[in-house]
Amino acid sequence: MSPFLGGSAPAMANQIAEGYTLLTAVQLKRLSDAELDALQFELEKLLRDLRGQVIPADDVAGNQLKNRKISRVTNALQQVNLTRQQRSRRG
Repeated sequence: MSPFLGGSAPAMANQIAEGYTLLTAVQLKRLSDAELDALQFELEKLLRDLRGQVIPADDVAGNQLKNRKISRVTNALQQVNLTRQQRSRRG
């Protein structure tokens, strides 16, 4: 059974961006270092893709949606980095 919600790191990253899943410290504790690396990679890739999207300035709803996704992914990356820091202090 995969420790990732959705079955894989890319699927979990997409669920986080879409707002279906909120990343918590408990979920991150279940991940090994390699799985944490994979999730971080997918979140960073998704963040680059989101920032690269060009949405017309007059599309307010589209810009809001893009910014919410960016915010969710950024917050998830912060959680991942915090988990890494806590693990390095213990280890």
